[in-house]
Amino acid sequence: MQTSRILARAMLALGMAAAGGAMAAYPEKPVTLVVPYPAGGATDVIARMVADQLPAKWGQQVIVTNRPGAGTTVAAENVSRAPADGYTLYMTTAAHTISASLYKKLNYDPLKDFAPITLTSTIPLVLVTTKSLQAASLAEFIDHGKQSPEGLTMASTGNGTPQHLTGELFKGRTGLKLVHVPYRGDAPMLTDLIGGQVQMAFVTLSAALPHIQGGKLNAIAVASAKRVQAIPDVPTMAEAGMPDFEAATWFGLFAPAGVPEDVREKIYRDVAAIVGQPEMTRKLQDMGAQVNNSSPQEFQAFIDAEAKRWAEGVKISGAQVD
Repeated sequence: MQTSRILARAMLALGMAAAGGAMAAYPEKPVTLVVPYPAGGATDVIARMVADQLPAKWGQQVIVTNRPGAGTTVAAENVSRAPADGYTLYMTTAAHTISASLYKKLNYDPLKDFAPITLTSTIPLVLVTTKSLQAASLAEFIDHGKQSPEGLTMASTGNGTPQHLTGELFKGRTGLKLVHVPYRGDAPMLTDLIGGQVQMAFVTLSAALPHIQGGKLNAIAVASAKRVQAIPDVPTMAEAGMPDFEAATWFGLFAPAGVPEDVREKIYRDVAAIVGQPEMTRKLQDMGAQVNNSSPQEFQAFIDAEAKRWAEGVKISGAQVD
């Protein structure tokens, strides 16, 4: 009896050691990094910046695969069905948490079917106005809006996007009448903002930055906790008089739910080391981004808070996708 018990413990120990050795060897084959947007956008650029440097740490190729479509849900569904072994990763944005309340029917659960690994960076939204709108501060802008009987035209990059829902949350906080004008992306929206066809918008800082710096748009306030290095003279919403109003598009790395914890921890630490390099940090800051490098636990808390915030925005806006 005693001999068999000792033998069983020995075999268990050997099994655990073998399993630990297998995990320590991760990755043993190429890793696929799925991006739910076309090549060339901010998410794709950041994903490739990370993927280009991971092979030096892992000794394996990291293949970036673009799977755009249906507001990121095509890629997300595909990733949710992949094996939870760390060989399929997913770099996505705030659209991921928005989809949890925006879509009536999904073949996956955006919150339960994914394991957060790390929030690499955030790019805050900035409230901008067309140059013809005379408002130098948030208070002046709100006052101008309240004196406009027909309201102000509010551009966005489309129904249910962070830009649209942030505008709806702002509308709820201020009581302003804002007439939503959706566009198909940043380029046409910014063209009309610069041309004065629409009056205001919450825009991703990376997209608005050259037009702010070039004097083509007025930057009223940044929806972030602290000022952004790229436009240090532009106040935060809190500094401008509206506390607890933050909104950003963000870039986070996920794996399918159930990925082994030691694999998740390894991916997090290796990606964080890359993102934390001075040159990588500088490149992200030049895009208007703030480096986060959140741990899996910190990222999970962030996701939970984001889901609640965007659910409120979806409810206020009435946006829904069947």
